[in-house]
Amino acid sequence: MAAPAKGTSRTAQNDVASIKKKGPGALATAYLVIYNVVMTAGWLVIAVGLVRAYLSKGSYHGLYYSIERPLKFFQTGALLEILHCAVGIVPSSVVLTGFQVMSRVFLTWAVTHSVREVQNEDSVLLFVVAWTVTEIIRYSFYTFSLLNHLPFLIKWARYTLFIVLYPMGVTGELLTIYAALPYVQKTGLYSVTLPNKYNFSFDYYTFLILVMVSYIPLFPQLYFHMMSQRKKVLASGEEHQKSN
Repeated sequence: MAAPAKGTSRTAQNDVASIKKKGPGALATAYLVIYNVVMTAGWLVIAVGLVRAYLSKGSYHGLYYSIERPLKFFQTGALLEILHCAVGIVPSSVVLTGFQVMSRVFLTWAVTHSVREVQNEDSVLLFVVAWTVTEIIRYSFYTFSLLNHLPFLIKWARYTLFIVLYPMGVTGELLTIYAALPYVQKTGLYSVTLPNKYNFSFDYYTFLILVMVSYIPLFPQLYFHMMSQRKKVLASGEEHQKSN
């Protein structure tokens, strides 16, 4: 799920205070800085690719193909964030981070890559744009936070633009899954039918419907969590200004 938050929003590791309080050692910090710089650069490459393709074609249709490879690479690279939580160099929930990362990786590979018929859908571009802007901001935020030099503009963007980007990404994700349903049902993609020697069945079509339904309880929770984080950040900013 896009979260500008996971637009899309993996918020478990985005609190500057917790980074400073439970900051990693020097070696781990150096690694995390490099990781976040590389990821920022990767999503910038995707952004530039989208703009160049649009200027070349003069249309937003089919832009996915211009950034398909870097999108798959850098979105999959986010799996390392689960490892960061698991080994303790980032003070975040493994479960929450894992859910947020895996939801995007799932949409990238198990839906958009696997059902090629949906790749021309406008909904794909919708979540790709939301993810791209969100991730450029998010990884920049982490990088400067680790360096203890966070520009106000990036801080503001991190806790403000998600208000639009998160619903935008979620809408694109849901519409893309919905567009994939007829093709999945027709081809039986990833489905396992009985009888078989394992006595096991799996209906990928039904699974995708359940994934869509799961957005109903999860989206409001993640969205309002980001809203509460925004209030705390703004409140701390006001207190800082008063103290000065």
